[in-house]
Amino acid sequence: MRLLIARCQVDYAGRLTAHLPMATRLIMVKADGSVSIHADDRAYKPLNWMSAPCRLTVSPPPADVEAVVAAQESGLTQVWEVRNNDGDTLQIAIGEVFHDSAHELGFDPGLQKDGVEAHLQALLAENPATFGEGWCLVQREYLTPIGPVDLLFRDAEGAYVAVEVKRRGEIDGVEQLTRYLDLMNADPLLNPVRGVFAAQQIKPQARTLAGTRDIDCLLVDYNALRGLDNAEERLF
Repeated sequence: MRLLIARCQVDYAGRLTAHLPMATRLIMVKADGSVSIHADDRAYKPLNWMSAPCRLTVSPPPADVEAVVAAQESGLTQVWEVRNNDGDTLQIAIGEVFHDSAHELGFDPGLQKDGVEAHLQALLAENPATFGEGWCLVQREYLTPIGPVDLLFRDAEGAYVAVEVKRRGEIDGVEQLTRYLDLMNADPLLNPVRGVFAAQQIKPQARTLAGTRDIDCLLVDYNALRGLDNAEERLF
């Protein structure tokens, strides 16, 4: 992982356009090639990013006269261009550098689910009808280049559906599933793949974000799945 703290200007062009004016930020380049830009607030969420797979090209500042003058005035030292397979680009114009380091983190075993979450995943795998009639399990822990999808199903029409299971559904879980879906939909043997975010509780912000990503949300009754809560015996 490379960590660069520098003054930078960031421009994103693709399905949307976004501009970050010159300011001091943290730029993180991960081993898979993904690049993210962070401010010193907003918790873990980057200001902008490009997910893997993507390509990073480093160039000197522009060569034409007006651009050179502008680059000198702003102190630009280099320009990074990050491009993904869809042609989206993230251009980072870098000025003064305050810190630049590289770190080898080694293999990461990934998030270890707690007992309830792991059991919830197993119960959903054993009960595909929780999602709909005619669903069937393809595989648990379906591997992608950035980690395993909890569950991969086929729905009643035979289409693939990736399911991310959480005990408590928050924004980071939706982001995680989005990254999995991007990679899976790039595979012609799987495409199209839609997503379902399944959890015992889902925060309103996570539900809203999922809606913008065309990801369905499913509230799961853990006790009912365990056979401890029979809906027919309830008074209310």
